[in-house]
Amino acid sequence: MKNLAPNIFRQRLLIEGFYTTDMSEAILEKYLLNVAAHLDLRTYGKPIIFSPASGMGRDENAGYDAFVPLIDSGISAYVWSNAQFFSIVIYTCKGFDEKAAIEFTREYFAVSGEMVSVSF
Repeated sequence: MKNLAPNIFRQRLLIEGFYTTDMSEAILEKYLLNVAAHLDLRTYGKPIIFSPASGMGRDENAGYDAFVPLIDSGISAYVWSNAQFFSIVIYTCKGFDEKAAIEFTREYFAVSGEMVSVSF
């Protein structure tokens, strides 16, 4: 991908996997706040979490859409409850330890199988 703004620092990490823990709005909110703290990223607001009502979309896509704002950008999380699958994007204008983010996520969601990540 061509870097259109080389003078603007951006670090982006996508993490995906299947979770084995329980999932709820409270658990997802705690993850967003704790992963930010673990990576020394400062939040400036509470996480916003949406879970569309039954019948608003396809049942296989039911779950959560979440975002926590950071002083240096934000973290988004998408969760498919039926598949027990998550997709998380950490987007910052401040550097962070990607390995620490991946391992924190693996442990928090008790991922026992394969988990993938990509920086972009």
